[in-house]
Amino acid sequence: MEALKAPPFPSFHRQSISTRNPSNTLEKPILNIPSSRRISPLISRNQKLNLKTLAAAAISPAPLHEEFVSERFDWYEQWYPVWPVCDLDSRRPHAKKVMGIDLVVWWDRNENAWKVFDDSCPHRLAPLSEGRIDQWGRLQCVYHGWCFGGAGDCKFIPQAPRDGPPVHTSNKACVAVYPSCVQNGILWFWPNSDPQYKEIHSTKKPHYIPELDDPSFTNTMIARELAYGYEALIENLMDPAHVPYAHYGIIRTGKVPESLKADREGGRPLKISVQKVDVNGFTSKQMFGENHFIAPCLWLYYDHFSPRTNKTPKNDVVSFPVSPKKKSMFVFYCIPVSPGYSRLIFAYPRNFSVWMECIVPRWMSHLGQNLILDSDLNLLHERKLKEVGALNWQKTCYVPTKSDTLVATFRRWLNRYGGTQVDWRNKYTGELPPTPPREQLFDRYWTHTVSCSSCSAAYKRLNALEIALQVISIALIAAVAAAKQGAISIAVRYYVASMAVLCFVASKLLSHFIYKTFRYHDYDHSFFP
Repeated sequence: MEALKAPPFPSFHRQSISTRNPSNTLEKPILNIPSSRRISPLISRNQKLNLKTLAAAAISPAPLHEEFVSERFDWYEQWYPVWPVCDLDSRRPHAKKVMGIDLVVWWDRNENAWKVFDDSCPHRLAPLSEGRIDQWGRLQCVYHGWCFGGAGDCKFIPQAPRDGPPVHTSNKACVAVYPSCVQNGILWFWPNSDPQYKEIHSTKKPHYIPELDDPSFTNTMIARELAYGYEALIENLMDPAHVPYAHYGIIRTGKVPESLKADREGGRPLKISVQKVDVNGFTSKQMFGENHFIAPCLWLYYDHFSPRTNKTPKNDVVSFPVSPKKKSMFVFYCIPVSPGYSRLIFAYPRNFSVWMECIVPRWMSHLGQNLILDSDLNLLHERKLKEVGALNWQKTCYVPTKSDTLVATFRRWLNRYGGTQVDWRNKYTGELPPTPPREQLFDRYWTHTVSCSSCSAAYKRLNALEIALQVISIALIAAVAAAKQGAISIAVRYYVASMAVLCFVASKLLSHFIYKTFRYHDYDHSFFP
């Protein structure tokens, strides 16, 4: 139990190696996001790959020749999502880590904008995320009181003489500022603080998904820190075959025809076809819908509620019908945090049953979503793959069926374009952290609750309700005990005593619910559901 009192992922926020000025790289085009209205496709019939050839290429990747280097994916020339804006408290700074870079996120009320700084005070390298927003709207380091404006410039050094030289104006007193913007309700940042990228948002924007801003669609989001790496997270989301088994009883997978039904869970052969694979990602179609991987973070899934046209118009632009009645999609942002750790931001926009979002609190929708994530946690470990090497993963993994096509394709993309792994810029030795104990692996408080505005508010209110029930129970017992003989009837005594017992039992049940919902929920596949 003591392990639950401390954050299980200390590496999320602190890193001693400076990442203030990564080296500059050449610009690369950013692919437009597909939407249910129209999509600039990665798809073309004459570009469709043979599935067997694709799987073979993925399982036996070729060495990185010059043709691969010329199309190398640049991990530092991309926008990365940081956190949903709805879960950021404007009254305080927040510590986040993306691509191994320690960040402090804070609201600059003078510019009415979210700012993303390097989480290190230039004075003595104290974390600015442990600071505060002062009365003038400046970011203050609480170690020595240095204050910074939205441009990263130092505004005030308390220890400097008022009539002395203006040492706070020195460039050495400035904090590195990363380009940032808000889009689709998410704060994004560009992982290069070089001044040449200050206006990068005017020329390159994050991938845009219209449905996330459409009021006719739901837009509830969840964000959670995960104790496995970026590659494992994406591969898990790209693997449809694990859903009937790892998430049995949680996710409905539809009725399986009797001719295909082989077990209780409903596993079946899957038909998956992968189309164009390039440096920007790939597209696939399967029996349940279509998928788009837009490197480095976005995995999109359109289900069968959103039928697509079968014809390819001129200029390779696939136009989708304006109306099918029901449209829905799954949006997964898979964010590399550090080796062995990642972050997921998930949304499920749909244009039906939108009324439920108005009456069901957001934290209640997180109950099922967190349970789904919990049911995977003990299954995704990367250490064996790390031992054999990214280029030799097939020596450990046997993937003979088409259901593994997407995973094989992602490995092919990563090996061919991504340098076999996330480019951490020598910030890490390459070793994965040890597997966390079960109490930390299944922790919900530090990985989600404390950073979710809805869940943290519900956690506080339900705790208050638990205490209130206990106080009522004690008060009722005390009232009965203090009443004089004959002052109240026997029936009333029994009634009051019964209410006291009920309140006490309700408080215990509520305590159990709070603990499993917001703090720690173990998962045993042998007995769940």
